Amino acid sequence: MKVDDALLSKLEKLSFLQINDDKREEIKEQLSEIVSFVDNLSELNTDGVDANFSMDDHPTPLREDSVKPSTQISEDILSHAPKSVDNFFIVPKIIE
Repeated sequence: MKVDDALLSKLEKLSFLQINDDKREEIKEQLSEIVSFVDNLSELNTDGVDANFSMDDHPTPLREDSVKPSTQISEDILSHAPKSVDNFFIVPKIIE
């Protein structure tokens, strides 16, 4: 896929970025190289490869999920609220 001015303009609009005219050609070349690299990856034959395949034989270690009751967290959060009562935020009514 070749990155042209139309595609670059569309990417500018979608990303809310503005690319200077003196950098446009350089960016188009760089994006074209990236897309070309990804196209090469799509040509790989992955038939028969497990979806959970990993180069590392050691799984990510998991920690025990244990409850640690603490009111300090909610107190810290609610301390920034303009109004709160009984561990709840008080907000203006928006539905009549």
